[in-house]
Amino acid sequence: MWDVVGQDKAVALLKRGLEKDSLAHAYLFVGPPRVGKMTLATNLAQALNCGGDERPCGGCVPCRKIASGNHPDVQIIGLIKDEKSAEGKLRTEISINQIEEMQHLAYLPPFEGKYKIFIVETAELLSLDAANRLLKTLEEPVGKVVFVLLTVNDKLLPATVVSRCQRIELMPLPTGEVESALISRWQVEAERAKLLARLSHGCLGWAISAAADGGLVQQRDEKLDRLLDVIESDTEGRFAYATQLAAQFVQNREVVQEVLNLWLDWWRDLMLVKMGRNETVTNVDRMKELNEMAKKLELWQIRGFINSIQEAGEQLRQNANPRLVLEVLLLDMPEREGRSEGKLTTRV
Repeated sequence: MWDVVGQDKAVALLKRGLEKDSLAHAYLFVGPPRVGKMTLATNLAQALNCGGDERPCGGCVPCRKIASGNHPDVQIIGLIKDEKSAEGKLRTEISINQIEEMQHLAYLPPFEGKYKIFIVETAELLSLDAANRLLKTLEEPVGKVVFVLLTVNDKLLPATVVSRCQRIELMPLPTGEVESALISRWQVEAERAKLLARLSHGCLGWAISAAADGGLVQQRDEKLDRLLDVIESDTEGRFAYATQLAAQFVQNREVVQEVLNLWLDWWRDLMLVKMGRNETVTNVDRMKELNEMAKKLELWQIRGFINSIQEAGEQLRQNANPRLVLEVLLLDMPEREGRSEGKLTTRV
């Protein structure tokens, strides 16, 4: 049984390959975080080593071992958390040593299964040397070995590596499909399923994790509360927050990108509320605050700040000075002027 939900096209392609014994030696699964790439890769590994009649059966010993991460012929290669380089800095790339070790294992016969499967998680983090070494492996395929690369953006990989793989794109699911799956398969209460489905942006894996771990939604609540505090802040408070975000960016870019994405959701929701499209709002549990804020803003102000957030994100991806980018962004944010009147305005 294929566990991945809503990726029928991708599953059908892999099923045909299994039935005709014409699977590629390397696949590239592309899609946003938590959309189901690892689940699909795990299912493929199970199908290749399954001992049941319908592959993957999910119940045989190989399928269970692979699902629990204990099968010797299925290896996951990714960024090693907290690993430091010779200079003492935290590694931010998948190293050439990891790929060389994978190469060595690839040339050995399967230990107990039918196939060896190597799953490269966050393949966009391959160092240049690691990517070039991987390319040599992909150019000289080994029998009974399948490589699966997972990435959120294949444009960050060398074109030569991409061209050696069969590309399969996993698309975000419709909100209704995520909500339905949460209720029917994971027994999530209807109102909570509605919220998680909206917050997931079509990535069921995130919604499942959030259903099991209330801390994920709590973290989102804390960041939203901080955003509302910043909107109420004066220039000094905004500059202090920009400095704090810039320092976080140096340590972990993803954390700051998550904040910007959260802001983007909020201001898009304001635009939708302003236009009377409440049925498509993401932050459905914050409708009271959204309605109150939308009354104090003009549509052009909202649209303008959405553009500012998008521009800031792009500038940060291009390695612009994070403190400068974030300071300009926070100065562009509509601010209160004449707080007693409860009005919001923007700088001219």
